[in-house]
Amino acid sequence: MEKTIRVAILEDHQGVIDGYRYRLLQEHGFAIVAVATYGNQLMPMLQQHPADVLLLDIGVPISEGNITPFPALSLIVELRDQYPNLKIIVISMYDERTLIQSTLKAGVSGYILKGDHATIQDLGKTIRSIMSGGSYLSEQAADKLLRKTEPLVSLSPRQLQILSLCAADPNLTKAEIANRLHLADSTVRNLLTSAYQRLGARNLAAAIAVAHAQGILTPHFPSSPAAGFDLADSR
Repeated sequence: MEKTIRVAILEDHQGVIDGYRYRLLQEHGFAIVAVATYGNQLMPMLQQHPADVLLLDIGVPISEGNITPFPALSLIVELRDQYPNLKIIVISMYDERTLIQSTLKAGVSGYILKGDHATIQDLGKTIRSIMSGGSYLSEQAADKLLRKTEPLVSLSPRQLQILSLCAADPNLTKAEIANRLHLADSTVRNLLTSAYQRLGARNLAAAIAVAHAQGILTPHFPSSPAAGFDLADSR
């Protein structure tokens, strides 16, 4: 008997959530186990509702009262550590080449641009392919990644994780970051210093600005989220 694929969703627009639900629940073998609309709901959601696949919008706000995008790259690294069997598929409007590269380096199994309608229509097929051990880039995402333009800035997964946390909360101290990531304070300082050099920045604020401008981190745009966190319909 075919195992049901459990799907969790982090997405802040109800119409998009409904579209995923429609695409998946018209097929056999899928169950949408939970939906969250804010970044701070992601970890509790996965703890309460184990999933095989996470459909992840990397531009959702941190919380209802904080429209800053949640630290997606940092949380992707954490998810890969805590849930090594979880397949993470980014579905995003952001098509910056460096951002696509950064999420793949952080450990996602797929990157789909929301404008790739054919891929969205075949979402179930794409998920099954990834569950079989593959990886996936939608056509537009692959085109962006393979296009030969300026050289990509290369940051390590740990540098991306730390910079993502700093961008989401500039008030975090290096000691707090070190404690959260179980690193030495000196390691955090050294990783940030190296990131500054690679980005051509003199300080943290400049590094974050360059990372946003080059698409390494999610651009900070206001969004209009759907409210809440819910156990989704499944079958």
